[in-house]
Amino acid sequence: MALNSTPIPLLTPHKMGNLTSLTGLVVLAPLTRNRSYNNIPQPQAILYYSQRSTNGGFLIAEATGVSTTAQGYPDTPGIWTKEQVEAWKPIVDAVHDKGGIFFCQLWHVGRASSYEFFKFKKIVNWWHSIHVYAKTDEIPGIVNDFRLAARNAIEAGFDGIEIHGANGYLLDQFMKDQVNDRIDKYGGSLENRCRFPLEIVEAVVNEIGADKVGMRLSPYASYMEASESNPEALGVYMANAVNKFGILYLHVIEPRMIKINDKYETPPSLLPMRNAFKGTFIAAGGYNVDDGTKAIADNYSDLVAFGRFFLANPDLPRRFQLNAPLNKYN
Repeated sequence: MALNSTPIPLLTPHKMGNLTSLTGLVVLAPLTRNRSYNNIPQPQAILYYSQRSTNGGFLIAEATGVSTTAQGYPDTPGIWTKEQVEAWKPIVDAVHDKGGIFFCQLWHVGRASSYEFFKFKKIVNWWHSIHVYAKTDEIPGIVNDFRLAARNAIEAGFDGIEIHGANGYLLDQFMKDQVNDRIDKYGGSLENRCRFPLEIVEAVVNEIGADKVGMRLSPYASYMEASESNPEALGVYMANAVNKFGILYLHVIEPRMIKINDKYETPPSLLPMRNAFKGTFIAAGGYNVDDGTKAIADNYSDLVAFGRFFLANPDLPRRFQLNAPLNKYN
């Protein structure tokens, strides 16, 4: 099968901050695998991530908990203990051996967990506090959990971290006005609702440097019943706010992805956020090679994240290069 005679936009180089130039614009999206038993990354992840690594390729690891109380799903990885850090090291090394650039996505699920999960973990009192209505004086501890997790990620060898502020998890819950009904300094106005996520951005940037920090957002989505009455205003506000910290990139889910797996074409677009943000902009949300190519060609986004197609096609950039058929995902 012959190579495309002219490079497609998705495979053109891109310089992202101080990192080595990316050899393509195809990003491995963070994809929860539920195979990190006892919250410890397992050796099979070496093969999983190295298969999807290319020289200059950009990978974002599956969502990784910042503390024992950040968890909400079975067997997801963490990065709050020395044992977890050591378990990540050979996985990161395998990606680097292929020339890949690897970021760790840091998350806290918030109320998206379940009572039964934490009952099993024997920390029910904590669950009731943070998942129903976190006390204001508890929030600095969570900010610190993200800060320490970011430091641990760098110790594990990651090139940087992505703060998970999307998909109805804790940070998204604070930002969205249809779920945040707080009456303290973290509720009410748009500025107040975004205060907690921005405190995390500031703490992480101060810990590891702005050039090693990205953030994922989904202002238009309603995952976990976390929806927003004015998503464009929220998105643009956050894009401008993180500019002040000089973070490396924003990774944003398309308005068409209102629910997981759905894809509805809608009038709203990410262009207002794209135009507001000064760093690298990554679009995600049901992309295929055609609309991904169009997004790059139209300067709608700098990079495009692929999830399900990358699961089914570990050599996805190569298949794009060869114009080869793709395996169907399940």
